[in-house]
Amino acid sequence: MGIALLQIDAFTNQPFGGNPAAVCILSVPQSDAWMQQVAQEMNLSETAFLLPQSEGYHLRWFTPTIEIDLCGHATLASAHALWSEGYLPLEQPAQFQTRSGLLTAVRQEDWIELNFPARVPEATTAPIEWVQALGVEPISVWKNSYDYLLELESAAIVRSLQPDFALLATVPCQGVIVTSRSDTSDYDFVSRFFAPAIGINEDPVTGAAHCGLAPYWQEKLGKSPLVGYQASARGGVVKVRWEGERVFLAGQAITVLRGELC
Repeated sequence: MGIALLQIDAFTNQPFGGNPAAVCILSVPQSDAWMQQVAQEMNLSETAFLLPQSEGYHLRWFTPTIEIDLCGHATLASAHALWSEGYLPLEQPAQFQTRSGLLTAVRQEDWIELNFPARVPEATTAPIEWVQALGVEPISVWKNSYDYLLELESAAIVRSLQPDFALLATVPCQGVIVTSRSDTSDYDFVSRFFAPAIGINEDPVTGAAHCGLAPYWQEKLGKSPLVGYQASARGGVVKVRWEGERVFLAGQAITVLRGELC
């Protein structure tokens, strides 16, 4: 028997939108080197590996180049896979043991809500290389333990950015979030996420980035929950609410490919 492998579009309800993730469902442990090779072969922003445990699943995430500590869209895809493929009853929450601790997912009709650690940003200044790489001066600059967060003047500027990814990759952090208030009533804020330092020039829809966006915009706008739109070429919608040390991210997902690794 081969190893079950799915490709799932996360933070969307339409095929070929949102952020694609590969989900590999293991029955026995595999080596780190093997998982990295599979992720490189899949060549998506993240490939998730699930291994059943006595309570829930052990979950790891790999980009084509490294293992990472947290990934929202691949966790959403993993929960969707477990329910849609019959590994878990629809009413049973999904539990994941990860490098970021225990993460859970629950179904809410057509949506899946993830319980993630908050990444509250603090005010700082932007490295000059990033201003040069983005070609725009931010309104304000913030940083958490993983990413910079830059608020820009308008959603139109967020959408139109064409970064210098080679220059952006030289700054020592995981990635940069650019964001602004939304220019439509459908969403509260818009964002994009660039992470060339870890092999992802632009991530289509980034759950982990919303662990910082949720507290930032909830404090700034004084409301909860919020709806964010990640304005990449594929685009995707993330509902967020921040509660102390946790952030709740809700999205939809759809399977586009089922197969087996030989």
